[in-house]
Amino acid sequence: MFNPERVIFEKGAIDTYVGKNIYNKIKDNPDIEIINASSNKIKSHIPGENLYEQYRFGKETLVVGERKSLKFQTCKPSANYQLPLVSGCMGRCEYCYLNTQLGDKPFVKVFVNIDDVLKKAKQYIDERSPAITIFEGAATSDPVPLEPYTNSLKQTIEFFGKEEKGRFRFVTKYNDINTLLDAKHNNHTEIRFSINTPSIIDTYEHHTASANKRIEAAVKVAKAGYKVGFIIAPVFLYENWQSDYINLIKSIKEKLPKDFDQEIIFEVISHRYTTKAKNRILQIFPDTTIPMEDGDRKFKYGQFGYGKYVYTKDELAEMKEFFLLEIKNIFPNGIIKYVI
Repeated sequence: MFNPERVIFEKGAIDTYVGKNIYNKIKDNPDIEIINASSNKIKSHIPGENLYEQYRFGKETLVVGERKSLKFQTCKPSANYQLPLVSGCMGRCEYCYLNTQLGDKPFVKVFVNIDDVLKKAKQYIDERSPAITIFEGAATSDPVPLEPYTNSLKQTIEFFGKEEKGRFRFVTKYNDINTLLDAKHNNHTEIRFSINTPSIIDTYEHHTASANKRIEAAVKVAKAGYKVGFIIAPVFLYENWQSDYINLIKSIKEKLPKDFDQEIIFEVISHRYTTKAKNRILQIFPDTTIPMEDGDRKFKYGQFGYGKYVYTKDELAEMKEFFLLEIKNIFPNGIIKYVI
């Protein structure tokens, strides 16, 4: 659960159902600064003289406001559209692409007009019918740590549970999922857990749940009948990486019930970075040990027109062969969507 240092209510947000609920949860906590903004100019209320400070103070800030634009972004290849429930994440993962995307606005924001968002989702579903429309709920955020404040995830899951042609999926690095276990999901929601080796999580994924807690949470949602998946990412290729990732996959298997026969979905993504992302990471985490030596990588143009540094062709081929073999050995009925 997110425990912010300050909560900023945009103009009028505190008078909404979600805004009142959040205010009532925090009003008696002397450790949380409550700011009722007279406008939607948020940055002036968050300390920080440079990017290093703005990142840290921003990550301690929860903003409560309205989602202005109801035009959903596309979200290929994982879904048809992004579903904007939350913006930003309380985690401080050193490699995260949100470091670049959110720039000097790394605060977490929850939207008070979820009913409007879901009405728009319904419109998209109806427009594409009879095709099934898939929505991704964590494209620019991790909504799970905010659920105690908003109840937005459960509301969304139950909305899609009633939609014959709508499906919902999201990914998380947290384990606060108990309130979702009794949701009427009708098998229309897929919950994925972003996972990595304990050493990678401990080194780079600050303020997130441990690998074991994520796996335990995955077991709970699997028992509750949800479709369950794991995103193993980003995969770093270092000395003895194979043994660490085999142990990770085995640890998932060992924690599942012995009679568990549900399909587990796997997505595997190697580490890559852009020059812009590298420069931003070095500003925010000047002591980072993320391997970002351009000479050790291959430069490749991506689908959006900008270039990124990826592992070499031989390294990626070895990685792909390894994960395809080991996941199938340990999870014979697992579904591997891709290894990239």
